[in-house]
Amino acid sequence: MTIPEKIRVLLVDDHLLVLDGLAARLACEAHIDIVGQAHNGEEALAAAHELNPDVVIMDVSMPVLSGLEAMARFRVEQPDIRVLMLSMHDDREYILPLVRSGASGYVLKDVSSHELIKAIETVHQGNTYFSSGATQALFHAPEPRAEIEPLSPREESVLNLIALGQSNKEIARTLTISVRTVETHRYNIKQKLNIQTTAGLTRYAIDHNLV
Repeated sequence: MTIPEKIRVLLVDDHLLVLDGLAARLACEAHIDIVGQAHNGEEALAAAHELNPDVVIMDVSMPVLSGLEAMARFRVEQPDIRVLMLSMHDDREYILPLVRSGASGYVLKDVSSHELIKAIETVHQGNTYFSSGATQALFHAPEPRAEIEPLSPREESVLNLIALGQSNKEIARTLTISVRTVETHRYNIKQKLNIQTTAGLTRYAIDHNLV
């Protein structure tokens, strides 16, 4: 009887608790072998060159080199490695660039461990996998809201800087907050206004004299 080869997996996330949780859960699967861990995109690329995993499970929002930047380099430098993005963002603006850059799948962090394992198996077989929340963001327009929830003063400040063309990192420096806090504000603004594109947010800011 031939013993099936294990799926060699590299985990990439800048949160140690997330890495520990993923590693502990996946270690319970006999057909999955965690070959290494990394904390940002640069470390992920270096570890992948050294360890040659079958699948990389990588967070989108990371310091040094983001998931999107790392994905673009994986596609050029190591195209045979399948990359499964793991994120809290169910936002088309986050998902679509990753799909275009060559990600094999996109899974939200609120999925069950069983679905994550299914995603790993699917991308390892050469297919793509998107969790239901990611699919909803990609292919279904959001339902219109009866009212627009007002923005907080901080959200208005973030929106103003978005409309001025600043990146998340630039906004973080301007307002002296973390990039993750900017991402959270950006997400909340989009949810409140029901606007999913930067161009749309810019138009809203101009129309409402926020610029």
